[in-house]
Parts: sequence; structure tokens; C-alpha cells
Amino acid sequence: MNLNGLIPLPIWGYVVLTLVLTHITIVSVTVFLHRHQAHKALNLHPILSHFFRFWLWLTTGMVTLEWVAIHRKHHAKCETEDDPHSPQTRGLNEVLWRGSELYRQESLNQETLEQYGRGTPDDWLERNLYKKHNFLGISLLLVIQFILFGPIGITIWAVQMIWIPFWAAGVINGIGHFWGYRNFEIPNTATNILPWGILIGGEELHNNHHAFASSAKLSVRWWEFDIGWMYIRLFSMLGLARVNKQAPKRNLAEERPQIDIEVVKALTVNRLQLMADYSRRVLRPVFRDETRHVEKHWRRLYRKALRLARREAVLLSEADRKRLSEVLEQSGALATVYQFKLRLHEIWEQKSASHNARLEALRQWCSQAEATNIETLKEFVHMIRRYQMTASH
Repeated sequence: MNLNGLIPLPIWGYVVLTLVLTHITIVSVTVFLHRHQAHKALNLHPILSHFFRFWLWLTTGMVTLEWVAIHRKHHAKCETEDDPHSPQTRGLNEVLWRGSELYRQESLNQETLEQYGRGTPDDWLERNLYKKHNFLGISLLLVIQFILFGPIGITIWAVQMIWIPFWAAGVINGIGHFWGYRNFEIPNTATNILPWGILIGGEELHNNHHAFASSAKLSVRWWEFDIGWMYIRLFSMLGLARVNKQAPKRNLAEERPQIDIEVVKALTVNRLQLMADYSRRVLRPVFRDETRHVEKHWRRLYRKALRLARREAVLLSEADRKRLSEVLEQSGALATVYQFKLRLHEIWEQKSASHNARLEALRQWCSQAEATNIETLKEFVHMIRRYQMTASH
């Protein structure tokens, strides 16, 4: 009996094979389950869609309905007690190391499946094979890999079994809501873990995703790399995919004499980018300038205060608010730019406000901002007048 199986490979060959197999699984999760099924950010050709369904049945045993429902509930109940896997309520270690168990527990909640699982595949194969016998696929995979590669095939299979539970259920759901950088200040703690990634298929850009959940593309900065988007572009060129939506892009034109309704419409679409611009172009330079003029023992506190000033106010703890207030009381300029940030944010948070109401509020905001004689605020007003609508993606 050949213990090496039907296809003996060198050690490096087994490593490459394992990485290729797990990579196909990651692509299946990010393109099919996440962007196509959960958020409808793109349409897939039935042949490609079914390949992904089959591959996930074979390599993970995940049921499309369950995965989609649990993920949609995560967005709807993000970081509340009802969130199926929030490290903010359950603890980082719980989500990082027991993420797959949290997934299985929530998959038994019929209310979750019925409320959030609509629009997922419900054909004969789904009902009678993929859902009914979801563990048959991974059992079949074990037999196939043992026959092909011998005992090492079992090791490859084991790596495949822990790949998604660790990277997706653990790292993305855990670390992706605990540590990293943020392009957009949104009312949850989602972060981007890395600016680029291959092992996680672009899912590491988690802050971007929570900011624009229905976008097929997860990268927004020029230096961020979303390999999942690379595959979507390839599938599109082959006629196997069609993108439905991308995150809006800021479009700056020649400055208008005054703010009009078109500017308000453009800012409404790009409100997250607007607040990111404010943090980068107003808060950061003013805080840095003020930091240079304080005594040395204050500087570290000022730098921490800048991070707090940039965050959504709802995410600040009482200790954070106290620390921030302590710094703002030391500087009139800092207090001014922070209050203008809160007021600007409030203009876009009033869901029922009409464009005309926002126009009046924004004109008043800009007039008062220019009257402060804070140079960065005045420059920001000029930038606001340059916003214009851009074509939808």
C-alpha cells in the first residue's frame, strides 16, 4: 500500500496545495456568502454561484441560510447584547477562540434564520443535500484527500477545517472589532486590521465594510488592497459577475460662490468621508499645533485626546469624556473645532431633515466657522463648497 496516496508530493507541494485550497474557500466566503448573498452587492452567474455553494459544502459544511442570517443580524444588532459575536459584549478571547461555537449556537435560533435569512438559495439541492446533509461534504473531502495524498491528506483536511473558524469567525469578528485603524468614524468599533491581505480575502478591511456594507469593494484608500475585489473584477470581465454597488467616491469640483442644494446632496451621500476629512484637515492639525505649545507633561494627554476627539461620541466612555474635557478646557481653539465637529455631525444625523433644512443649517455652520478665524476651519469651508455629486458605482 502506498502511504503517500495516489499523488505523492514534496513537502513544499503539500504546503502550496493547502494554501491554494484554503484560498479558494476564503474567496468563496467573501465573494459568494458575504458580498453576494448577505449584502447583494453583486450578482453572480448561476454556474459560478453554484460552484461556490458546492465548494463551501465540501470544505466547511456551512449552510448559506445560516451564515447569511447570522451576519445580517450582526450588522442589525452590532455590539449590543443581541449581536451573535461581539467582542465588546462577549470578550475578545471568547470570540477569537470560540467564534465557530458562537456561530453554531446562533444557527439554532429559528427566529434569527427566519428574520434575517431571506433571499438565500432554496432549491432542491439546498434542501436535500447542502442543508440536510451539511456534514457529508467535509466527510467526503476527508476520504478524497486521504486517497489522493495519504495520511498527510488528513493534516491538510484538518487545516481546512480550522481555517474559516479561526480567520473569519475568530480574527475578523474578534480582532476586527477590537484593534486596528479606522478610516471612518461609525457608531461601532469595527476596524481595519491591515491595509492589505491575502489570507483573509479583503475581509480585514472591516471598518470600511461596516461604513459601506452594501459595497462590493472593501478598499477605499489607494494603499489598501482587497483581493476579493480583484476576483470580482476578473469574474466581471468573464461575464460571470455584475457589480451592483460600490462605496461613494468624493468628487471635488471648482468652488461654488456659496453652498447650494447640489452640495448638500453630495455631502449627504459622502457624509462619512466628510467627517473623515474634518478629522484629518481640521482636528488633527489644530491638535498638533496646540500640542507644540503646551508643557511637556501635557503632550501625551493631548495626543490621546486627539484620538478621542475623532471618535464617535457614542463610543466614548465616561473616563474618555472626562479625559477629553480636561484637554478641551485648556484650549479655546481645541474646544471650538471639537464643538464644530459635533454640530457638523448632527446636521447629517437628523434622518428626517430635508435637503433644504440641511442647506440652511450648513450655511449657518460655514458662516460661523469662517468667523472663528481658525485657518483650518476656513479652509475646510472652501473644501465643502467644492463637493459635487458623482456617478453611482
